[in-house]
Amino acid sequence: MSFFLLITRNVWSKKARSIGLTFAVAFAVLTVVTLGVTSSGLEQSAAAIISVGKADFTVVQKDVSDTLASTIDTQQLAGLRHTPGVTSAVGVLVEIEHINADNPVFIEIGISPGDFAGFGVRVVAGSAYAPTAAHEVMLGWRAAANLGLHVGSRFDANGTWNTVTGIYSTGNAFGDAGAMFPLPAIQGYNRVPGIVTLAFVKVAPGTSVAAVTRRVAFAQPVLTTIRTAAQFGRADRDLIYLQAAVTGSTVLAILIGAVIVGNTMLLSLFERTHEFGLMRAVGWTRRRMVALLLGESLLLALMGAALGVALSFAVAAGLAHLPALKGVLHPNFTEDVFWRALYTALGMTLIGALYPTIRAALLSPLKALSYE
Repeated sequence: MSFFLLITRNVWSKKARSIGLTFAVAFAVLTVVTLGVTSSGLEQSAAAIISVGKADFTVVQKDVSDTLASTIDTQQLAGLRHTPGVTSAVGVLVEIEHINADNPVFIEIGISPGDFAGFGVRVVAGSAYAPTAAHEVMLGWRAAANLGLHVGSRFDANGTWNTVTGIYSTGNAFGDAGAMFPLPAIQGYNRVPGIVTLAFVKVAPGTSVAAVTRRVAFAQPVLTTIRTAAQFGRADRDLIYLQAAVTGSTVLAILIGAVIVGNTMLLSLFERTHEFGLMRAVGWTRRRMVALLLGESLLLALMGAALGVALSFAVAAGLAHLPALKGVLHPNFTEDVFWRALYTALGMTLIGALYPTIRAALLSPLKALSYE
């Protein structure tokens, strides 16, 4: 019998122990992976908002709890537009509204029609709303399809009625699933006159984007610039806390899992003492004993990791359909998440199995054979 088949047979013969350890590993992996894909999905959704505008970088208020809580006033926006190297700075007000059960988190963007070109908006049906209209709206083509609306339809939002004047496309799935309003109108609806949430900045051709972002940071220290999803934490503290929770949960899962694995393996050691003594008596070396026990642990770790990842798919899909997260959370199973699952499973199993394995390898054959 090959060494691998011996490991497999030992795992199979101790079904209760193997199932218990597999589920312990799976639960730890499930927790870590679900938090990881949730964090990544929320970060992806948040980053999608700033990528709607066709800009070189986005400017938001620094250290807000939520990016959509950012406030940039007219003076700050004017300062951005006068920054050397900046060709345009489009200020938009972004709000979220519950439209219906299928659209609990509907994106509404307040923007002047004169900024459409700089924002990457293309009117594909109808026409743009008037700059100061009070009851006009444009729908993204995805939103129009989801809501079953068209040019001339009535769209109820912000506590009032609005006539759909046009259908637009931005080339961004997140932006095309929302609506656009005249900036003064949505500022009035939300009682924030002169305030925008984000500023989408374009720099002159040939100008260093990094140099312009440094100028913005120096001139307006209360604002911060974002160019990639990884930089989102500069503005949104909620994402920082969520990422910290993912790291903390991974460490905690490994430590708690190691205790469970260690306790189970130690009980198994007492049950198999006579078996180990017989192996040593027929010539098994300590190294071979260690390899056997670690091999069993690794096999259980891989089984638990696979089960945990499979369960996380189901749990993440369920979370994405919760009313509070529908339309916001899109589980993102990245390569990093799978590696995190693997090293969580291996880490907790190897750490937990270390002491029982060493103790088994150091057993005296005579004492082990006489163990009752």
